[in-house]
Parts: sequence; C-alpha cells; structure tokens
Amino acid sequence: MLDVRGLTKRYVHPSTQELFAAVSDLSFVAERGKVFGLLGPNGAGKTTTLRMLSTLISPDEGTALVDGHDLHQDPAGVRSAIGYLSTTTGLYDRLTARELLVYFARLQGVADAEGRTETLLDDLDIRSFANVPCGNLSTGMKQKVSIARAIVHDPPVLILDEPTTGLDVLVSQTFLRFIEQAREDGRCVLFSTHIMSEAERLCDHIGILHEGVLRGLGTLEELRDQTGERYLEGIFISIAGER
Repeated sequence: MLDVRGLTKRYVHPSTQELFAAVSDLSFVAERGKVFGLLGPNGAGKTTTLRMLSTLISPDEGTALVDGHDLHQDPAGVRSAIGYLSTTTGLYDRLTARELLVYFARLQGVADAEGRTETLLDDLDIRSFANVPCGNLSTGMKQKVSIARAIVHDPPVLILDEPTTGLDVLVSQTFLRFIEQAREDGRCVLFSTHIMSEAERLCDHIGILHEGVLRGLGTLEELRDQTGERYLEGIFISIAGER
C-alpha cells in the first residue's frame, strides 16, 4: 500500500548556505490494515517525509508508490488515494460542518457528495453540530470535522502528522479510536507522533528517524530485541539519542 524507496530531500541551511539532507535515502513499506509509526525528535525529518508522501513537496531523489501510484508519475493518483491530516489542517470558518464536507467531497470527485456527507455525520457523531459554522466549533468538534474531511473520499491510505499534538486527553482518545477503526477497516495508516504511549498502543511497525536517517525499523518486539530496552521511550532514546 505504501512503498517508500530512497526518498531524499535537501535544503539550504539558512546560516551556512550549505545543502543539508532533511531526509536521506529513506526506505520502508507500510501495509494495508496496519499502522506504521514514524518517530523521531524535532528536526528528524518526519514532517518532511509526510509532506513528500502527500505530494506537498517533491523529493530530490527516490520515489514512493502509494496504493500503486508513483509520486513522480501520478501525483494526482497519489492525492486521490490518501487522506492527510495534521494539527494544522485548516477548516473554513464561515462554512458549516455539513457544507465543508460536501464541498471537499465534490472536490474529490465523490459521486454522491451529499450522501457521503450524511454518512460521515453519523459515523463520527457530527450531526448535532452539522449546521454550526466551523469557526464556532470547539477543538474536539473541529477535530471530528477534520477527520471527516480527510476520509470523505474513502481513501485507502491515511497520512497523519502528529495529529494529537495540543489536544486534550478526551479528544486525543477519540482520535486514537479512529485510527484503530481505520486499521480494522483495512486502511494503511502512516502515523507520526511524539507521544510514546500512542505509538505503543497503535503501531504494528515503527520507524525511528534521527537527523533524516532511518536508524531503527521493526515491530515493537523486534526493536526490544535490538536494543535490550523494554519500553518504547527507552528504545527511542537508545536509537535516536545523541551519538
């Protein structure tokens, strides 16, 4: 479902004006019906990776197949196959939740945009505030609408960039249950987080990035065997700590 092959992205350092690799020769596979967790400290290259896979920026080298669509050869196909969500995913304040979902369903080419919207209003418990402008919604309500927006076209792949950062415990739990349901529905989920407990709970496979390089890759049990650490926090520090 998600086959990443040697992705590399370079930027010019603002101080030295020299090129540096934000992500270097990154390769991994994330499968349907699985949650792949991408972990790393700030500046490790997580967001750059997810932005490349979402076609928001182009890699300098390498490529990826997203549900069979190549990043370079078929970016429109990639966009149709993914649902992308982060803490900065915006909503249009003047549109109601219902209007926003119908709008994005039509943008995604959903044949029955209104019908799909009504289904999501029920599935994500949005109906009680469906006619409220998004600008007037609480944080938890906005997150539900953002989730619905991300899956309005029923994508097989979800790319989630630290989506629970800044959310309270109750809202975060709602979102984590959504990810668990996405896995049960057979979606491929790529999930970036700083919160180790979330990764331990959700992730079938884990990749640990440090300075743009994939330093660790495997199941939680495999990473335990590799590092001798029991808990993911210790595993993370062992792999991504200062060298």
